[in-house]
Parts: sequence; structure tokens; C-alpha cells
Amino acid sequence: MTAIKDKMKGNWNQIKGKLKQKYGDLTDDDLVYVEGKEDELLGKIQKKTGKSKEEVNKFIETI
Repeated sequence: MTAIKDKMKGNWNQIKGKLKQKYGDLTDDDLVYVEGKEDELLGKIQKKTGKSKEEVNKFIETI
């Protein structure tokens, strides 16, 4: 499992709050975490924010 997936699994509530602060268009429904579906979640965040996978990953890594 990658470091980003470990971080998402371990600190999801904190990450979710920071994502909502940075990207105001994201809703709780957009940010439903399901273990094993991290890539799908990242894809939703990318689609909603228009950011690249690398940009989203970099932001999550800094939290």
C-alpha cells in the first residue's frame, strides 16, 4: 500500500476537513472514504476540483 493510502486510512477525518477547506466545492458525499477504494476517491476529488492526481496527492501528503 502506498504512503498516501496509509495516510488516508489513518487520518481520514483530518484530511477530509482540510480538503473541504481548500476545495470548497467538495461535500461530505464527495468525500466518503471506503477502505480499498482510495483511487476511486482520489478520482472523484480530481474531477470535482479540476486538479491533477499529483496535485491532490501532494496536498494530502502535506496534511
